[in-house]
Amino acid sequence: MLGVVPMTAWAQASPNDSLLTELHRALARKSAYDGQRLNRIAVLTADFASAEVNDNTRFDLALRIYDEYKAFKYDSAFVYCQRMRRLANRLHDPEKIEVAQLKLAFVLLSSGLFKETFETLDSIDARRLTRPDRQSLYFLKARAYSDLGNFNQDQTYRPAYYAKALAYADTALQLCRPGSYECLEVQEFRAQKNNDLAAGAAAYAEIRRLPRLSQHQLAVSASTTAYLYEQAGQPEKAFELLLVSAIADVKSATKETTAIFKLSDYCYRTGDLKNAYAFIREARENATFYKARQRQLEISHVSSVIEGQKINIIESQRRSLKTYAIIMTVLAGVVIAFAVVSALALRRLRKADQLVFAANRELQARNDELHQLNSGLNEANQIKEEYIGYYFHNNSQYIDKLETLKKRVEALLSSKQYASLQKLVDGVNIKTERNELLKGFDTVFLRLFPNFIAQFNALFREEDRLTLADDQLLTAELRIFALIRLGIADSEQISRMLGYSINTIYTYKTRVKNRSLVPNEEFEARIQAIEAV
Repeated sequence: MLGVVPMTAWAQASPNDSLLTELHRALARKSAYDGQRLNRIAVLTADFASAEVNDNTRFDLALRIYDEYKAFKYDSAFVYCQRMRRLANRLHDPEKIEVAQLKLAFVLLSSGLFKETFETLDSIDARRLTRPDRQSLYFLKARAYSDLGNFNQDQTYRPAYYAKALAYADTALQLCRPGSYECLEVQEFRAQKNNDLAAGAAAYAEIRRLPRLSQHQLAVSASTTAYLYEQAGQPEKAFELLLVSAIADVKSATKETTAIFKLSDYCYRTGDLKNAYAFIREARENATFYKARQRQLEISHVSSVIEGQKINIIESQRRSLKTYAIIMTVLAGVVIAFAVVSALALRRLRKADQLVFAANRELQARNDELHQLNSGLNEANQIKEEYIGYYFHNNSQYIDKLETLKKRVEALLSSKQYASLQKLVDGVNIKTERNELLKGFDTVFLRLFPNFIAQFNALFREEDRLTLADDQLLTAELRIFALIRLGIADSEQISRMLGYSINTIYTYKTRVKNRSLVPNEEFEARIQAIEAV
């Protein structure tokens, strides 16, 4: 929590009004900024899924996709860390293996998984990393101990955590190129830990002069410097830097952020409840979207303080009513009736509070239902878009093939080359065409549900789980339940789509359900519960 800011310190806060207006404009265009990041991700993931790239190129693409997700969405960043690690193991490249672990440690820390962060950091062999990556490793260790100290809130252990943070920061600083953003970022971090405003402000000024400073780098630097000004008792400057940081976060589609949350606390403490509620709501949405656990805890604490203040105001009003009733009773006994009326008013107020509470609880339940429906609709829209694009592409290819085949048949018929015509017909391999169609279906499905196979296998004992060849995407059993996950439950329709008899479909489904750890009648519902990315 930020310290209490005196009201008099905010009397001249008007120079920051333009930044506050710019922040609201940026929030109004938040979906557009998010869309720009999602478009970049879509291009990179399409290249990653291409069969034409080798594993080295695919690793580099996975690293770029991770960079897009690392401050945007924890789950997706985590998935691509796993993919980088598999590719690095397949390439037998020690450096890439350590880089994949380094990236994994970053997102684990961003999500508040401290135990997993330190386990991953301890597993990294710094000798296999390049100099810039070693710098990133030691600075990440510094951040991890700093964040742990902030989260721990224990005066016995926190100094030791901060001491380790500074030691690792010193090591990282030795590996930096002087004058680079990375070097200045470490200097700002050390200034923050030492409460050295002069050093932090100087580093921030140098960062602002860098020629290719990104919005995300600006947001991190401004937020760090705001902390120093707040600790130095300069709330106006801290407020200004938090506004700069929050604006840059929105424009860079960054969801793992603290600036908007701290702004809500500042606004609440200065009586600006409108902005306080708007910013705390935005902070809560960001933390939930990213899945930043420690941020969610901090935000819930601030929300509880705001609610507690509301309760205090109501209780204060109630105490005032009781005091007035006592005073009037002392002054004159004839006002006993007034005291009774006041008591009845208090009772009605309690009933009204109960009604409001019940209405709010019902509204929350309706909001939860709407959220679930919206999630389902978003998933359905994503599935439709993927498969519509896929089948339009495939159908156009088949039409081109049919047109080419028709021309050749007409040419052979016109020249009466019946032997060649028969050879042409024999060359059409229906099984190959069907396999290509199924392979395309598998590719699109796994792009939508990258965790489907793992979650499917989780429903079975170890010895009963399905294993796939290196070049195999889905087995026949997996493909049947993939269609069921997409909402196609009719066995006859599945048999037509996959080219099996309906008895074969029944046999596959029964055999799979009998092997599973869940009751047969619940199995398909568990499949339906598997979520898309």
